[in-house]
Amino acid sequence: MSKAALCSDRVLLNDWHVIADLTNLSPGKAFNTRLLGVDLEVRYLHGDCDDEVVRSESGEHVRSARRYGFLWACLGEPERDIVFVPEAEEADRYLVTGGSIAVRTSGLRAVENFLDMGHLPFVHPGYLGEEPHTEVAPYNVQMTESDEVLATECKFYQPFASPSAKDGFLVNYVYKVIRPYTVALYKSNSIHKDRLDTITLFVQPVDEENCIAHPFLCYVKDGTGEAAVRSFMQLIFAQDKPILENQVPRRLPLDPRAETPIRADAVSVLYRRWLRDRAVSYGAIPARL
Repeated sequence: MSKAALCSDRVLLNDWHVIADLTNLSPGKAFNTRLLGVDLEVRYLHGDCDDEVVRSESGEHVRSARRYGFLWACLGEPERDIVFVPEAEEADRYLVTGGSIAVRTSGLRAVENFLDMGHLPFVHPGYLGEEPHTEVAPYNVQMTESDEVLATECKFYQPFASPSAKDGFLVNYVYKVIRPYTVALYKSNSIHKDRLDTITLFVQPVDEENCIAHPFLCYVKDGTGEAAVRSFMQLIFAQDKPILENQVPRRLPLDPRAETPIRADAVSVLYRRWLRDRAVSYGAIPARL
């Protein structure tokens, strides 16, 4: 791989990041990837604790772990544990890794796109939205006691909200930005409308202008099966990918004056402010002083 800018953001270097979907790795065969501008070689072996992740240039070992069907790595000294997904411990859910999708844009752009309800009827027509249901109703956005960005009371009409959907309905959404490159979406299950399906998007910052999106799907079991859940997610992300890759600039501007928000962008505005306050600059265009 070509040289890329290295990361100096402590909050990112000392955190855990997904670097591979375990279903894509072959035991005994090396796998190469990149995290925060650092080239890595993954030596995936048999057993539960035999993985080796090393820096390609130096051979230095990098901390790694398996969880939720993914391989994780931390380039520095972990300051907290891997993100906890409580829905993964519920027996009546499909637990599905949704594939690893490379996208030519900053991982911060990918997170912000995930938060954007306004694009649903235009990018995902017939699935997650349709005309004339294009208005994003007012919703609540706030910081939690756990220092996460939370958007609640989000409602949007979707004609085909999930692979189990039989007809369209007004879907309840909750968004939570857990880490700078990790965001979760909770939405009404199409069959069990009093339950929420969970999609957690772990975004691997390859470098400042490239990322790999690793969706983790915790869907209430409704008779559709894991393959249908995975295929639906990949269909939706395939529609997002060209939109993301055509955004200019590729890095996310953090200056409030750089891009003009509208009312529907309230969660994105808070997300950008949250990044600024935590001195996250990798994958971003810093705010002007």
